[in-house]
Amino acid sequence: MITRDEIVSFATMFDPQPFHLDEEAAKVSLFKGLAASGIHTFGASVRLLLESTFYLANGLISTGGEIQWKKPVRPGDVLRLRIEISDVVTDPDSDRGIVTLKVETLNQNGEVVQTFTPRIVAFKKSRNGVPASQGAS
Repeated sequence: MITRDEIVSFATMFDPQPFHLDEEAAKVSLFKGLAASGIHTFGASVRLLLESTFYLANGLISTGGEIQWKKPVRPGDVLRLRIEISDVVTDPDSDRGIVTLKVETLNQNGEVVQTFTPRIVAFKKSRNGVPASQGAS
């Protein structure tokens, strides 16, 4: 769950704008209430991705992607992810490929609050199951 204190603490350190710091100022903003920073939402989503059952050897190393914020995240929101593999590109002459994900961050009401499409480096496995990047042949 995203708390008011987490929203204010993150904003104080990284995105000190009134609609992330002060309930009264946030009421008259575009958000009409206290809202988590988009970067805070993204960070929480990355944490959920790392804690999910989606796993690639050598971690989740991204080469970039696209992010969109659809709805504000509010104090008390409980976030979850919906993850889909949307593309896999491999090169027979390389020990790695790129897996593109479509990740939706949803709140407790099932509303999409953020989407992001990271391109993740995926290392191929050798015949013995050790990632090729770790020196196996």
